[in-house]
Amino acid sequence: MKRLLSFLVVFSLLAFAGYKAGVWWLADQRLAEVRTELSRLGVLERGQISSALDGRLLLKEASWLDFRLTQPLTMGLVELDAHSPIDLVTGLANPGAATGDWTLVIERASMILEPTMFRNWVTEDVDESTAGNPLIALSCAPDPRQHLGSGDLKRMGIDSISGDFKLTQSRDGLAVELHTSAVGSLELNWPGARLNVSRTGIDLTGLEQTAEATLRDGGLMRRISAYCSRETALTVNEWSVTAAKALARGLEARGYQASGQLVALYRQWLTEGGELQFNANFGSDTFGVPVRTQERPQAAWQVTYNGAQVPDVYLTRMQPKAPEVAPEAYEPVTHPETSSHAQWFEEPVENADAWQGQTVRVTLSNGKSVEGRLVSVGERELEVARMIAGGEVAYPMLIRAVARFEVWRRGRAN
Repeated sequence: MKRLLSFLVVFSLLAFAGYKAGVWWLADQRLAEVRTELSRLGVLERGQISSALDGRLLLKEASWLDFRLTQPLTMGLVELDAHSPIDLVTGLANPGAATGDWTLVIERASMILEPTMFRNWVTEDVDESTAGNPLIALSCAPDPRQHLGSGDLKRMGIDSISGDFKLTQSRDGLAVELHTSAVGSLELNWPGARLNVSRTGIDLTGLEQTAEATLRDGGLMRRISAYCSRETALTVNEWSVTAAKALARGLEARGYQASGQLVALYRQWLTEGGELQFNANFGSDTFGVPVRTQERPQAAWQVTYNGAQVPDVYLTRMQPKAPEVAPEAYEPVTHPETSSHAQWFEEPVENADAWQGQTVRVTLSNGKSVEGRLVSVGERELEVARMIAGGEVAYPMLIRAVARFEVWRRGRAN
């Protein structure tokens, strides 16, 4: 009996050590493959690997740095729960064979914000003239071309974005939860969707299935509307009208016209925020917003705002319109220095430090001109950030090469 007990103890210890070592080795191999596959896009640091007997794999202090960004995404804890040790080992040994339920949890994920989040070379091959009208264009500067960026979030007191993420794959479908401390939360219930992971990549099936989404802003939209309206010298109502017109232009450029209720809901969300619950279809051109036709005259989007159903939210088809840009967006009408109208005013480049955070236009001695937000001024260089491809990209320039320095501002009263 004593020998049997000793054998069981030794066997249990060996099995425990073998399981721990096997999971660590398999996880290290799979993560090395992932790191190699992603090496052309960024750097993945796996952190410390550990496991639990209930079928959980844990990574502590992992991080991901996209080469296009200036800051990494840090993750305090990444937990993969396969719900059993056998399923965990099977999934790590052959990811394509994993067909059961699993849960991925990321805790204490965080990214520090900088005035310029994209590196200089990211969009050097992008032709801005071919870019279509954006659907969401939130102007946050006197220059209507200057949209909301990470620099604005920092000036609003948001120095980083942090939160927790949870992805659950079950036989019924996918469930996603994202909760942040500063920019709200998103919950997604996607019946019929399946995330298939293999050594060759990730394949998502069930795109044609309708997902149920819940979006909460956590007070962010009120802060944005107050900040942007102040920066553009408009009332909150006037600013929301401008943003709604940008949405309408973006839809028209794509061949759709928004209903009055859709535009009104967008304006309400921009100024008040709150909770939106809606159906989304990621496999459709309109992401689930129905298009009314003669065959479907009553089609409407199932959307609730703060618990109340919003009627008559839909799109209608129309001939796409060419992008229309107000002439003043290119070159404002000149007004005298005493006018309250905003325009370009030339300033000595020696005083550039006084205009940090403002919209400027810098003309170099070679004739090249750069417009954007002045983010830094040093002894030899100054940096101007431009909104390109959804983010701010900084352009450093030698001060001695600056031939003309202009600031977009209002005139000063005598």
